[in-house]
Amino acid sequence: MTLAVKITLALALILGIAVPFGAFAAGEKTRGRYKVALGTNVFLFFGTMLVLVFLMFSGTAFADTAEAAASAASSSTGWGYLAAALSTGMSCIGGGIAVSAAASAALGAISEDGSILGKSLIFVGLAEGVCLYGLIISFMILGQL
Repeated sequence: MTLAVKITLALALILGIAVPFGAFAAGEKTRGRYKVALGTNVFLFFGTMLVLVFLMFSGTAFADTAEAAASAASSSTGWGYLAAALSTGMSCIGGGIAVSAAASAALGAISEDGSILGKSLIFVGLAEGVCLYGLIISFMILGQL
């Protein structure tokens, strides 16, 4: 990929995120504007991702076996980085969902009875542990590359 294509894709991603949020922040906050801003954001993000996938898979064929072996090694390294990123990202998303549920329930319980603070913090900490497990797995994957 050339430098111009990389710069263009970086600008497309930045503008794809900044423009809908800027347009939304400029106007009145209504329910319809939330939906329009979210729809525009999703459309621009996945549109940019589709272009990136097209550019990623539109490589040239290798005629030399040495170049093919180097390409295969590079491809497996790339898949390893992708696996590490997905394990961290998906575990953090799951941990965030778990913490949001556990923390809101803990706050409600603490407001009724302050003596259960320690027990409720344990449950919130267990929910955060999911993120750490994903991070450990990603370090294990990166250690194998």
